[in-house]
Amino acid sequence: MPPRWRALRPGFVVALVVVVAIVAFAVHAARSGPPPPPFGMSGAAAASPSPEPSAAGAGAAARPDLLRGRTVLLDPGHNGGNARAPAAINRKVLAGGIAKECDTVGSQTVDGYPEHAFTFDVATRVAELLRGRGATVVLTRTDDNGVGPCIDERARIGNDAHADAAVSVHADGGPASGTGFHVIAPSLSPDGGNAVILAPSARLADAVGAAFERSTGETRADYIAHDGLAFRTDLGGLNLSRVPKVFIECANMRNPADAARVSDPAWRGRAAQGITDGITAFLTVPPS
Repeated sequence: MPPRWRALRPGFVVALVVVVAIVAFAVHAARSGPPPPPFGMSGAAAASPSPEPSAAGAGAAARPDLLRGRTVLLDPGHNGGNARAPAAINRKVLAGGIAKECDTVGSQTVDGYPEHAFTFDVATRVAELLRGRGATVVLTRTDDNGVGPCIDERARIGNDAHADAAVSVHADGGPASGTGFHVIAPSLSPDGGNAVILAPSARLADAVGAAFERSTGETRADYIAHDGLAFRTDLGGLNLSRVPKVFIECANMRNPADAARVSDPAWRGRAAQGITDGITAFLTVPPS
């Protein structure tokens, strides 16, 4: 080896190592990208960041076979005939270690647009979108002029279908000053029967909440829950479920701005798109 080469070799090696390290770092950063922010988890659930729908799972780009083999339970809250049947809906049923009313009438806007009509409209839109992605969809009710079903029956429908995910669609009736949406995930029921679904339901809540926020632009509730997420033990539909399940309160119907949104068919379409994309993300993106 010539003397001049031997003299330059140490500096050359150091420079080569530096260049290789810079290139490797740049390639890794380009591939990884920034991690998506979580929707609003706390505690153990915060370890699972909000899954961002892939290009194949969001909006119009979703493949028609993306959810083939998957079953989704959709539960439009309340029913159009409940107000005419107080004896039926007020009777108590067992709800996971507590007794609860069979069902309720639900809320409405100041102008009289009822929650039961809103939930049925959004749920049927979600059903159509999910079926377009290949999913089997089961609805707890197929019209908006009946009574019930009771909360225990709603949960049983999802359990009997062995649903991979279940979403109960609602709109809140909170204080008129409050605005925004929130998602409700189950905490351990008084009888402990829903323990197996707590972790996957928390992931489902995070996925649905994040996608709903992106699709609608609706803010997270400023009058209830924490950062748009609540965990509850007093809802029979969550206590009795044995499949991953959440409730979404899409807006506060008593707030004028929220009432205008839920009354708008175009906004309801965006709400349905968000719920659909959230369910799709939960079913297709592996938990981290």
